[in-house]
Amino acid sequence: MEVRVIDERSSAVCSEADYVRVETWCDPEQDTVTLATIERVVRKARAKRKGDSQRIKTLVRQLPMSPDEAVGLATRYAESKHIPLVLASTLSRVDG
Repeated sequence: MEVRVIDERSSAVCSEADYVRVETWCDPEQDTVTLATIERVVRKARAKRKGDSQRIKTLVRQLPMSPDEAVGLATRYAESKHIPLVLASTLSRVDG
């Protein structure tokens, strides 16, 4: 199965109901370390209420790895689970 990897900032609206999201950013305490969070996002249409429900499963949270390693891991996971899309973003700093 082919998995598309696209920059999350370039996609205005994600139409896929099931995708993997990757975020990487510089560790605020160590500028030379990059942290990554990888999540699986599943959206389902609600039958009785308006709108969608969304379930997010965190696969990796704030682990040190390069953006390429994080996208590679997310892509391999998506292939194994037959998920067609990986959304990737790199942030310059941690918000919050």
